[in-house]
Amino acid sequence: MAGEASTIARPYAEAVFARGDETGSLDPWFDMLTFLSSVVEDQAMRPIVGNPLIDQGALMALMLEIAGGRITDEGGNLIKLLIQNGRLSLLPEIKTLFEQLKADKERVMKVRVTSAYALKPAQEKIIADALKAKLGRDITITSEKDPELIGGVHIRAGDMVIDGSVRGKLQQLANELGI
Repeated sequence: MAGEASTIARPYAEAVFARGDETGSLDPWFDMLTFLSSVVEDQAMRPIVGNPLIDQGALMALMLEIAGGRITDEGGNLIKLLIQNGRLSLLPEIKTLFEQLKADKERVMKVRVTSAYALKPAQEKIIADALKAKLGRDITITSEKDPELIGGVHIRAGDMVIDGSVRGKLQQLANELGI
């Protein structure tokens, strides 16, 4: 279903991105999509958003009331379009795809670094600088600690994975030895 959701959400994300790029409003669009996604993902809203028995007009009024002044008229039009097409639940996927398009345009990449011990800011900077030189993009690092790695780091940058952890090296050795 996740792949199907991406396929269905992609044209919406691309259209919103094109409009935001055309009007120089990528950041406001991202803020609106983030807010609307959180509304749709809220526990209290899930049964309402996914219920085909809910009147579209009532759902539209509810979404606009919740949004208050946080969305523009164009944001309201997006909500209306999604409701009319039964696609309101795709907002989180639309936001994710929009965020990827925005990052590509701005030449920014989010990187997740997992290490056995908490990284110091200087260590994060060294990793970010090395990845920037390799990938030609500005790097935003999110780091987390996982003691099961034993030592080293595990880096995920988009589809690229660099496993420099001790656990990864031991698994690689075990595979080569057929253990």
